[in-house]
Amino acid sequence: MLTYDRHIAHLDMDQFFISVERLRNSRLEGKPVLIGGSNDRGIVAACSDEAKKFGIHVSMPVRIALRLCRYATVVRADFEEYSKHSKLVTEIIKDAVPLVEKSNLDEFYVDLSGMDKFFGCKKFTQELRQKIHLHSGLISSYGLASNKLVSKVAANQVTPNGQLEIPFGNEKIFLAPLSVVKLPGVGKETAFKLMDMGVETISSLSEIPPEMLCDVVGKSGNELWRRANGIDESPVIPFQEQKSLSIEHTFQQDTIDMDVLLGKLAMMTAGIAFELRQQNKVTGCVVLKLRYSDGDTHTIQRSIPFCNTDHVLLTVAKELFRKLFTRRLLVRLLGIRFTNLIPGTYQVDLFEDSQETIKLYRAIDHIKKRFGEKLLGRAGYLNS
Repeated sequence: MLTYDRHIAHLDMDQFFISVERLRNSRLEGKPVLIGGSNDRGIVAACSDEAKKFGIHVSMPVRIALRLCRYATVVRADFEEYSKHSKLVTEIIKDAVPLVEKSNLDEFYVDLSGMDKFFGCKKFTQELRQKIHLHSGLISSYGLASNKLVSKVAANQVTPNGQLEIPFGNEKIFLAPLSVVKLPGVGKETAFKLMDMGVETISSLSEIPPEMLCDVVGKSGNELWRRANGIDESPVIPFQEQKSLSIEHTFQQDTIDMDVLLGKLAMMTAGIAFELRQQNKVTGCVVLKLRYSDGDTHTIQRSIPFCNTDHVLLTVAKELFRKLFTRRLLVRLLGIRFTNLIPGTYQVDLFEDSQETIKLYRAIDHIKKRFGEKLLGRAGYLNS
């Protein structure tokens, strides 16, 4: 059953990446802007509303986007700058709200339960938006509802710079006329299956028995039915910044075999890079640890452009290993740690990699997630 004593607001920083670039360069205001790579293989990571009018969208190759709008300005992404603004907004919200969940660089859930008795949730959220704009220069939209699901959909409906409150008990009524693609958790594949069945609106989806949905979309059918009926009891999880991800391996027998050492390093790097992508995070620093057979331990680190891809991180890891491995002694322990983690939804370097690379990583991650990450690896690692 739904609990109607909850007040959850979903704050969405409108056009976050484009807005940050415009704060840095006022000449971009009102112009079609693309954030992505500058070479022929670059992919559009974000685009302004002015650019979208030309048919440009995220994940489109930059070269095609420039054919659609040859006057568009291409800006190289700067994750450090985005992270700085994201942290600023996070601190503003945390200072005002005791319970906040940061779901992405530019999205937040805040639990305002009980505040309606003292101040008013709607008024409080309006003033919070004003405070964010005053101190960061960024605009935002919000949806206010009894749960996270409906608040997110509501916020998406009123961007940019809008606000919408869904009264208690109206969750299903609000969702009913919307397209199934508006429902979180419905991807392209699921949407195609539903539309083939003639199910185009959330209202139609909510009327399908859960067991029938399970036959169509698998185990997620029950959860899909709950969402279509506006049911979501997931809590707002307090925001805590994860400091690092790491893994170490102690060899059963000390070794100096470079193939063994680099092979193990590759496997460890791929493993925690996969974990990064599953958590929708990117790393800005790689730390390598090496312990010799005599117990002597050394570490080395390097700051890098934020990423979470195997081939980039492995290249850095191998370079650090070769700098660190200066003694011709047997190695007892090898470890790698990714630090300076920030939220990032890009599975690959969208600013340089091709669409083929993006599809490859998505396929690899899908197989690892379904059958286990040890099932699949790059053949090149074995010969590193």
